[in-house]
Amino acid sequence: MTTTRRDVLAASAAASLTTAAQAQTTRTAAMPPARNVVLVHGAFADGSGWRPVYEMLSARGYRVSIVQNPLTSLADDVAATRRVLDRQDGPTVLVGHSWGGTVITEAGVHPHVASLVYVSALSPDAGETTAQQYEGFAPQADFVIDTTPDGFGFIRADKFKAGFAADTTDADAAFLRDSQVPIAMSAFGTRLTQAAWRSKPSWALIATDDKAFDLRMLRHMANRIGARVTEVPASHAVFYTQAQVTAGVIEAAARQAAL
Repeated sequence: MTTTRRDVLAASAAASLTTAAQAQTTRTAAMPPARNVVLVHGAFADGSGWRPVYEMLSARGYRVSIVQNPLTSLADDVAATRRVLDRQDGPTVLVGHSWGGTVITEAGVHPHVASLVYVSALSPDAGETTAQQYEGFAPQADFVIDTTPDGFGFIRADKFKAGFAADTTDADAAFLRDSQVPIAMSAFGTRLTQAAWRSKPSWALIATDDKAFDLRMLRHMANRIGARVTEVPASHAVFYTQAQVTAGVIEAAARQAAL
């Protein structure tokens, strides 16, 4: 049988196409189902605290967006989060810290959300308020909130480091203290209408040295929602002081997410 130059070129092209297809299949199989991450901050903070996590995940190829909650009401924070979710181009991991957990619980029913990550965060059920989550658990002596005449809360300055960021440097704690964003205290009494964790897979990162919550409360909430739990010695500012661990939990949620 005579092999022509045309036969050789055709065979070579076919082999190249097969190799390219196999490589594409391998790359596709290796890619996490969710490539988008939306980060939601909690009370007394803003989105800038997420920067270390943002940089780590961005370097790994994720498209990371940060919500700037106004902290004026649950409805306003949920609207701000949905606005960012609307801009995503596919499956998304929605992450909330502290009060941000309440926000993602309500907003996480959005169709782009593939999984939820609670970072030392609250997770009420539909029909419950955030304030109800504290019932039956010990108050935290180092986490003291001062309320303004118009109903907004700040963490008391002389308690800020001990209560919020005990494992940061004095300089970092001072910056977080002096840039804190107050929350409308009425938000804690608003009943949720949705509980995204009932339909979306959830992960929980628990800071075992958190002084904002009773540790038993964090474990109870994570257990109730059926979250995959990671615990790490850290303050309430775990998203900042344990950014590597936080990013790792988010990446696990991205890799195992499914719409």
